[in-house]
Amino acid sequence: MTRISRRQDDRNVQSDDTEEEVDPDNLVRTANGELMDEESGLIVDEDNIDRGPEWRAFNHQEQQEKSRVGAPTTRTMHDKGLTTNIDWQDKDASGRAISQEKRSQMQRLRTWQERIRTQENGERNLQFALSEIDRMASALGVPRSVREVASVIYRQALDRDLIRGRSIEGVATASLHAACRQEHIPRSLDDVTAVSRVERREIGRTYRYISQQLRLALEPADPKEYIPQLASELEVSDEIQQESVRIVEETTALGLHSGKSPSGYAAAAIYAASRVVGPKLTQRRVADVADVTVVTIRNRYQEQMDALDAEIVH
Repeated sequence: MTRISRRQDDRNVQSDDTEEEVDPDNLVRTANGELMDEESGLIVDEDNIDRGPEWRAFNHQEQQEKSRVGAPTTRTMHDKGLTTNIDWQDKDASGRAISQEKRSQMQRLRTWQERIRTQENGERNLQFALSEIDRMASALGVPRSVREVASVIYRQALDRDLIRGRSIEGVATASLHAACRQEHIPRSLDDVTAVSRVERREIGRTYRYISQQLRLALEPADPKEYIPQLASELEVSDEIQQESVRIVEETTALGLHSGKSPSGYAAAAIYAASRVVGPKLTQRRVADVADVTVVTIRNRYQEQMDALDAEIVH
């Protein structure tokens, strides 16, 4: 058993004449670092270092204003955001403009800072690749989580030496496409190619290669994920969108979507739903929005209608 003293007041004054025994199994660590008996409330150890801030905050705004930490680490930057950046505004801590001599000195420091951050070729290539991922992700309008996943995939490919013999842009684009697939963000290969500087064939070949080598768990794209985006661009009603979701769910349950373009399949479902609910859309307009041919819309539509009719008969 442990002999301890009971706290007398809020100033952490311990009594010399009041001693009790507690079970070590009942000892817990409080938020401020004190070791306390959970049953009796006795303080066993209170002379620990408080590693928390010396200030108090009573709401989220005060906590953000008093916080002195930097941004969290991120894989989207080649140095994970751990280096120091020198501000370009040429002002001191009070917001006043600095002298010409200080501005020249700050410019030299910025130059050396940039050189130090990317001393090796590998670091420069990584910086370029991650900037390409960020540029393409911004153009596609994907969430921040996709950029993080794409950066992790590219770093894994770099560690496995999968970039040898391939362009940096190609691997970066393939990593972004794989990240969209992992995060279930409806972006087709054509969408990714439109914002990339690499041809579609190279992106597809690199995507298949890194997916196989890294053993990425990529599920087949669900055509239902493409419906909200296409419905928004076509400006259709909620009834048409709901009907198209129903068509996709019933036909994909039959395995009809296997091996077919998910965007074209979803576009055909919207076209079919417009013929059921109204007003009717033209095949040309739907095909232009989905970036597929009219023949694709016509064939997918016919297959979906035949499958639904056969299901009703049975």
